[in-house]
Amino acid sequence: MAKGYRAYLPEQDLLLPPSLREWLPEDHLVYFVSDVVDALDLSAIHAVYGDEKRGQPPYHPRLMTKLLVYGYCTGVFSSRRIQKRLQEDIPFKVLAAGNEPDFRTISDFRKQHIHALQGLFEQVLAMALEVGAVKVGRVSLDGTKVKANASKHKAMSYGRMKEKQQQLQQEVQQLLEQAEAADEDEDRRYGSKRGDELPKELRRRESRLAKIKAAKKALEQRARDKAAAEGKTAQEAKRSNRTTKINTTSPTRNRAS
Repeated sequence: MAKGYRAYLPEQDLLLPPSLREWLPEDHLVYFVSDVVDALDLSAIHAVYGDEKRGQPPYHPRLMTKLLVYGYCTGVFSSRRIQKRLQEDIPFKVLAAGNEPDFRTISDFRKQHIHALQGLFEQVLAMALEVGAVKVGRVSLDGTKVKANASKHKAMSYGRMKEKQQQLQQEVQQLLEQAEAADEDEDRRYGSKRGDELPKELRRRESRLAKIKAAKKALEQRARDKAAAEGKTAQEAKRSNRTTKINTTSPTRNRAS
């Protein structure tokens, strides 16, 4: 009797949609970033929008700030990559709470609020340092709390605080420069596109399966032609072509992806 396998039913929906927060441990970095940004004063960003009522409402500045801070701290600098993570990555989905700004919106937000973001990002790292964090994602901190209220070493503490503040400013500046460089490079290469789009005929499931079926048929015919040229039997050709077999049978073949 053949070995049985655990059920694998990718076409079957879950009876109850799970909460994304249940898929991450309580101590995940994304919750720290979210909680810290929630504690920040974003009035400098809100002031830019003022009483503007034209067009569609913008995405909430707190959401956009969280995406950039978390993205840069985890090494995701490109706005296109952030958009892709919003589609595929649970921590980004947790931050977005159902929102999905595109890469141009993300890039424009960074450009428009670059000075405010610099200060907000510094506050995130300073707060992480104050609570004793060794690093925030990939951004290393020294883990030493900055305390300026120790009377015996007040002058030294103040000097240490100024030194650390300058280090944080430099760290944030480098991260923002990396993000700017990444967007500029990808804008040159991809223009208005995201850059990882499938060809048009492969985007819908029905046409994609038809293409896969045609490719499978072509590979099998190529194997038969090669076998005939080499004097192999049809059975031998079939065996040699087994590695090219692709399952194009699906109970939801007509479902669009």
